[in-house]
Amino acid sequence: MIIEDDAALAQTLAEQLALEGEFEPVTVGLLADADARLSAPDARFDLVVLDLSLPDGDGREFCARIRRRGFRMPVMMLTGADGEADVVAGLDSGANDYIAKPFRMNELLARMRAQLRVYDSSEDAVFQVGPYLFRPSAKQLQDTARGKRLRLTEKEAAILKFLYRAGGRPVPRQILLNEVWGYNANVTTHTLETHIYRLRQKIEPDPTDARILVTESGGYRLELDAPPQE
Repeated sequence: MIIEDDAALAQTLAEQLALEGEFEPVTVGLLADADARLSAPDARFDLVVLDLSLPDGDGREFCARIRRRGFRMPVMMLTGADGEADVVAGLDSGANDYIAKPFRMNELLARMRAQLRVYDSSEDAVFQVGPYLFRPSAKQLQDTARGKRLRLTEKEAAILKFLYRAGGRPVPRQILLNEVWGYNANVTTHTLETHIYRLRQKIEPDPTDARILVTESGGYRLELDAPPQE
């Protein structure tokens, strides 16, 4: 979520972040709108880019407020106020990073990815994947309705994490392979397919009819709203 009242800047940011398909940005210009979006039952925001001065309030107060409410996703403040006292106040309010305007887009992207990597490996990260709560740091899926916990291997957790970040969009096999195993010439798509098979044995009610980890468009995607298991 981009909380920025400068419409031109917000649009530019959204367009640049959506360019590679890595992010699916939502822009709001008021803190009240941001609050409503975060409070929606189906809300799923992985990171917040927050301006310091909004027409209806102070970004630092907003950040402190959502932290008190239990929101743990990374918050990055993007503002023209770059004095030492401003930076300290922003970080003290609960922000994870503080970037002064003007900024370089590539630097912002790099710092966003860095914050997401830190969050993904923290104890705070919990994602909803179909009927499961997914905790990447613990390499664990929890089916709260059935009282079951599933242990994942490191690679299985990495596959789920990257597919989750894609927001339900298909990820080509080669991209997923590179992201999970790196650019290793000795690793083939057969390795990925073997891990997908084993993962489906764990998470699918019927592994022969995948409803959560779906094959599509030369790759795979997660059906994030998959129905509960029977």
